[in-house]
Amino acid sequence: MAGAMVGAVLNLALIVAITRAFSQETAGLLFSATSVFLIAAAVANLGASDGLVYFIARMRVLGGSGGVPHLLRLATGPAVLAACATAALLVVFADPLSRALGDGQAGVYLRLVALFLPFAVLTETALAATRAHHDMTATALLDKTGRPLAQLGLVGVVVAAGSSGLLALAWAGPYLPAAALAWFWLGRVLRRSVPEETVPESAVGPDASEHASFSLARTGGVPGSPGGPAARGADGRVDPSTFWSFALPRAAAGVAQMGVQRGGVVLVALLGGPGGAAVFMAATRVMVVGQFGTQAVSYAAQPRFAEQLAAGDHVGVRALYQAGTAWLVCLVWPLYLSALMFAPEVMRLFGEDYTAGAEALVVVCVGQVSAAVLGMGDLVLTMTGRTRLNLLNHTLALVSLLLLCVFLVPVAGTTGAAVALVVAVLLRKVLPLWQLRSLVVLHPFGRPVVIAAAGSLVWFGVLPSLWEAVLGGGVTTLVLAVSVGAAGHLMTMWSLRGPLSLDPRL
Repeated sequence: MAGAMVGAVLNLALIVAITRAFSQETAGLLFSATSVFLIAAAVANLGASDGLVYFIARMRVLGGSGGVPHLLRLATGPAVLAACATAALLVVFADPLSRALGDGQAGVYLRLVALFLPFAVLTETALAATRAHHDMTATALLDKTGRPLAQLGLVGVVVAAGSSGLLALAWAGPYLPAAALAWFWLGRVLRRSVPEETVPESAVGPDASEHASFSLARTGGVPGSPGGPAARGADGRVDPSTFWSFALPRAAAGVAQMGVQRGGVVLVALLGGPGGAAVFMAATRVMVVGQFGTQAVSYAAQPRFAEQLAAGDHVGVRALYQAGTAWLVCLVWPLYLSALMFAPEVMRLFGEDYTAGAEALVVVCVGQVSAAVLGMGDLVLTMTGRTRLNLLNHTLALVSLLLLCVFLVPVAGTTGAAVALVVAVLLRKVLPLWQLRSLVVLHPFGRPVVIAAAGSLVWFGVLPSLWEAVLGGGVTTLVLAVSVGAAGHLMTMWSLRGPLSLDPRL
């Protein structure tokens, strides 16, 4: 989680540096180009990263982890080829896209970022494999800290040189060393790992075989289904058709998810111009900063959900779901509540021209507070092997975003885009909980979540309101409220770490 917090600060600093050093139009074009890059990376990944976590985790529980090297080759080769093809298409269609965005400079940005698309895919696949082995350090150091730190440093050089044309290179360039380091790290992890061909009784209990058989029947592990007996050879190798039948629907869902996260920026640029896209990007940065915390919890919980579902430990799944939801509330509610209370001051960090996005920021924060308390139902759904349902949910969320943006952006500008984004996010959160009701009933309304929500509301809702009533608004009040709230919140979490289920080993 420390890596996620550092990464969140670095990414926010990166956005602030760009918005303050360059015009709204230049910042909007860069943000649009990087949004296209991230959507393209989600396409090119082909769901390989989620497939690696899912199958490696099951191998570790059900046996056959000696097949991991084969699985890496099976996943990485097609993903890298897809990344190269997607990068080539991005270069070819850069000019039409730049004309749609209204400025030829966007074409230069798109061509530059396209060169680094294969390295982004290589980085994500390697880091996914390390997370499947319960090694979160590589993701924290390389993806959450090292790469954004390098981006910030290179952007600083570009700002000093006064050459906006190199902004895209400064943003995308760090993916290359990140890919090399991620694969080096994965090699070390694989050399340290010891194949576990049997299910350790201490890990899943004395009735492991019974639980595993039940889980295989209920979660897609029947013969011929993802992770089932017919899906793996005697040496633990996963059949290609089995792997890709799991991964490809997840890939499409990942594209839709990235479309929800980044599509609004592109749509605002198309419907309202690059200036509006820059304001919307700034207003939604708080959401993206919060996503670093969400990703930290998800990355840690994902292999454990897969292992528990493989062992049929549905009680453990419920407990981990509620504990994970409490962690999310502890981690992201302070951010969203602070931004909600001091929206004009937060937007002023990006420059005086960005204060018009304060209303959009309020809408986004309200939506994210609600989304956090709904937990990680979509992750649990994916780890049951039901990737087609996951795809349906993300597609419905993306369609709702597109339709609402088309109707609301021309009328309400960035605030309309924020409403569309919140509706899409909440739809994606609610649907999995309903779809999982026949397998494992999940709800966030447990003691850990209530305690986490109450503590966050006191330190970042009630007390800041009192500070503002006594001292008035402004940056000074914001700094005071956040400082006192952070100190009190940390002490509260530490003193209540037992009821909050804050296990440092996760």
